[in-house]
Amino acid sequence: MCGTCGCDGPVIAAGTETVSVEQRLLAKNDDLAAHVRASLEERSIVSVNLMSSPGAGKTSLLERTVAALEVAVGVIEGDQETTYDADRIRAAGARAVQVNTGSGCHLDASMVHRALHELDPSPGSLLVVENVGNLVCPALFDVGEHARVVIVSVTEGDDKPVKYPHMFAAADLVVVNKTDLLPYVDLDLDRLVAQARELSPGVGVLPLSVRTGEGLDAWYVWLAALLEKKGADRDRHGNTIPA
Repeated sequence: MCGTCGCDGPVIAAGTETVSVEQRLLAKNDDLAAHVRASLEERSIVSVNLMSSPGAGKTSLLERTVAALEVAVGVIEGDQETTYDADRIRAAGARAVQVNTGSGCHLDASMVHRALHELDPSPGSLLVVENVGNLVCPALFDVGEHARVVIVSVTEGDDKPVKYPHMFAAADLVVVNKTDLLPYVDLDLDRLVAQARELSPGVGVLPLSVRTGEGLDAWYVWLAALLEKKGADRDRHGNTIPA
């Protein structure tokens, strides 16, 4: 499916030319991602790359977030097929553009760049890129984000950081969702946190339950701090929020 991220299978004897081509492709992506980021910053737009395995709760968390934040939220939805998630986000009150990747396993800077022209997020808003459900490939591709958030649910087990180290090493925040199910699953939360911080020292870890709302305030506080740091200070209608 994707030669640059390796999901075509392991390369047993990669030649110099193969490695060179992959490096050029990633470099091109990084250059475009830098352009995307600079364009967003010119308009005081903060971007978050939201990543997880399928079913961890990305879209559900976004639905709650759109309803709770005063800042306008725009969403780029990545899935292989369907517009289900974009439809849900629009119903929650945010603007959304769906990007279907077909057999692709991640979004890249080119996809996000094209989607931004259609979304046209308002100045001072929060842009969330909900990546394709996958704990491998999205970690390799800068999409112009200012922060990377990885969501893992308690039903997935506490060994995900060591199984998918590149994803967790790249995280600025780890959200542990579905904590309402902790009494019913075998998960050592302390072990998960320790493993995540071995890969990304000092990374924030937020246990929460989107279903019950427990812990969501800490998520909103984290987003508010990110928005303040990057200067996104307008409400959902584009008006400046008084200090």
